[in-house]
Amino acid sequence: MGKSNLPVEQHDVKWKDRKRIIFGLPWSFTRYRLTDDKLIVSTGLFSINEEEIRLYRIMDVTLKRSLGERLWGLGTIHICSSDRTTPELDIKRVRQSADVKEMLSDMVEAARKKNRVSAREFMSGDDIDEDMDDGDFH
Repeated sequence: MGKSNLPVEQHDVKWKDRKRIIFGLPWSFTRYRLTDDKLIVSTGLFSINEEEIRLYRIMDVTLKRSLGERLWGLGTIHICSSDRTTPELDIKRVRQSADVKEMLSDMVEAARKKNRVSAREFMSGDDIDEDMDDGDFH
């Protein structure tokens, strides 16, 4: 078969889901996609807003599951990042949330290694230099 005309991120999607509402049904216009490099959140029907966070910028991943979410097999993943436009993000009411959280955590670590980013770089408040080696101290 020939090459597809889909954008690169369409080929590399590792996980995707929608925000779920009542009874765990995906009747919402919020869509989540996870690729090797970034988390993408699309919202809207007529006017679409797309937010992305590079995985190496994610500092913390937390799983929250209220009673109602547990009843319907859902959970909310809370993300803290060093991204200036999106320092915090909730991936709201998704299925298999514990598995998604673990996959996301593993992918964040892999992205940090790939980009040679360490946790100490998040503490300075400066932009992250992708080419910085862990052994360089300034």
